[in-house]
Amino acid sequence: MDYKNDLLLKAARGENIERYPVWLMRQAGRILPEYRAVRSSLSGFKELVETPALAAEVTIQPVDHLDVDAAIIFSDILVIPEAMGLEYQLIEKVGPRFSKTIKTEADLVKHAETDFNVEDRLGYVKEAIEITKKELNNRVPLIGFAGAPWTIFCYMIDGGGSKTFSESRKMLYQNPALAHELLERITEVTIRYLKMQIKAGADLVQIFDSWAGVLGNNQYKEFGLKYINKIADAINEVPVTLFAKGAYQAMPSLANSNCNTLGMDWNMEVTEIRKMVGENKTLQGNLDPCALYSSHSEVERLTNNMLDSFKSKRHIVNLGHGVYPDIDPEKVKTFIKTVKNYEIKH
Repeated sequence: MDYKNDLLLKAARGENIERYPVWLMRQAGRILPEYRAVRSSLSGFKELVETPALAAEVTIQPVDHLDVDAAIIFSDILVIPEAMGLEYQLIEKVGPRFSKTIKTEADLVKHAETDFNVEDRLGYVKEAIEITKKELNNRVPLIGFAGAPWTIFCYMIDGGGSKTFSESRKMLYQNPALAHELLERITEVTIRYLKMQIKAGADLVQIFDSWAGVLGNNQYKEFGLKYINKIADAINEVPVTLFAKGAYQAMPSLANSNCNTLGMDWNMEVTEIRKMVGENKTLQGNLDPCALYSSHSEVERLTNNMLDSFKSKRHIVNLGHGVYPDIDPEKVKTFIKTVKNYEIKH
């Protein structure tokens, strides 16, 4: 397929690029007044996720208003546990909450189903991707995504966000067999879900492992990376990106996975990570999102400093986490323009 701008795909595949591609995690969201206008007419976040035409509209907004090099479908990682049988609510200023959680083998039967057609339960995501692809008309690639099994596991066990996810980690010690069974089920459904997105038109997929950093390195290999590898091995139609927040120690292991791109959080040193993973992977990141609270000139300086630290063309520019909702969109534009004006020196 011919894109007017295919920089992201070239960078992910390690092909030659004339400049670094740039997009932002959470770019379709509250930083944009256009998003807030759409959201204000709805009952809440979930209604927006589940209304394909509106999800497509807010997916495209950053391409129109911020001039990013890719769109990412507007959805949520928690659609997977909900499709499996655990309903969640998104509570304003609190975050996601599950009224039921997985604690026993009996809970697996009730709330961790795998025997269902993904399109029947998550068809609204497929439809949103199809509408988005048509509306984008090959201007830029479209990224699909899912949560990593370990991160989804954390929500299904703890029932919401947590600083420690001690309930989830407790299960790894007290009932590792149950933990592996649940992770296996999440993995199976996630593969089918990502393949549905790819069939609908996603050009690249990203796996978000938001809570990778709460596990030690050996546990992450057993309960995190093992299942990410199963997904990456199953997805061979499009490039795969993994963003494992806080997983610094696991980077050498991640370098051996079938993921094309490894995302870095803002605590990771680009030159160190490049030494760890070598030249066979594209790196993505990793400006501190809070840098965008700086003045325009400082945003430009910090962005150029980051770009100067890249010693390879195998790089996609992003923040080290999602953009914060109260950041001025004009600062985001300065970040993007700085990347686009930067001349690759190697």
